[in-house]
Amino acid sequence: MNLTPDFKDYELIDSGEGEKLERFGRYTLRRPEPQAVWRKSLDEREWVRLADASFLRTDRSEERGEWRNKPQMKERWSVCYDYKSMHLSMRLACTAFKHIGIFPEQAANWNFIYDTCRTKIERDGMRPKVLNLFAYTGGATLAAAASGADVTHVDSVKQVVTWSRENMVSSGLDGVRWIVEDALKFVQREVRRGNHYDGIILDPPAYGRGANGEKWVLEQNIADMLEACAALLAEDGFLVLNLYSMGLSSTIARTLVRQMFGAPSHEESGELYFTDRSGKELPFGTYYRMCR
Repeated sequence: MNLTPDFKDYELIDSGEGEKLERFGRYTLRRPEPQAVWRKSLDEREWVRLADASFLRTDRSEERGEWRNKPQMKERWSVCYDYKSMHLSMRLACTAFKHIGIFPEQAANWNFIYDTCRTKIERDGMRPKVLNLFAYTGGATLAAAASGADVTHVDSVKQVVTWSRENMVSSGLDGVRWIVEDALKFVQREVRRGNHYDGIILDPPAYGRGANGEKWVLEQNIADMLEACAALLAEDGFLVLNLYSMGLSSTIARTLVRQMFGAPSHEESGELYFTDRSGKELPFGTYYRMCR
């Protein structure tokens, strides 16, 4: 099942020829997008006119680069996301790695996290414990916290965790437990401690480094990570897994999870995507989520 969220502060304007043109709140950004292999619908003059900031690659990896900003472009700004009684405010900024502090397609998972936690609270009368791994700037953390859950947020980059705290405060939330550590080491230690969580959110990068330089390679480490998470997840818990590495499908995610967790009572998988103004559907990542 492919999903696209209703995100009023985000719009995919156009895509093609290895790029995407997106509006985040008041500003429009031009960034590389290797999956946009089709032709653009708007001409170059229109892209130049609309873009407040454009990311230019400076290395072969297509990750590092620099931004060329028009005078009206601010270094920092915010977007909001609303769903039911959840009201999130997230700060954005143009970084040297082309990321800006939010993955808007993940709003579809934020809704799932919020609804699942609310159902558990209303059914059991207790706050569910939720663990967010590779948590970045905390969209999923905020969704769980907004539902009333007790949230542990784990990321290996201290500056990103600080960014997440700012998002929590601007969203009017509190009570999150912040951990700056390698995610795999953290979950393996939690297993040894005998801890359990009612929900686990996994958003691993293709490649990364832990707080002390630990190497993460998705294809090499994901099985160990899921095995540890299976031991941590409560008998009636939920899992949300995102895969951004090209070539890893929802079928691969489902096979991995079923091997480690067993057959779930409910599962969903597919692609998260947005449609541009010309009707071209651009996938932004694979997701898999289940309830035991």
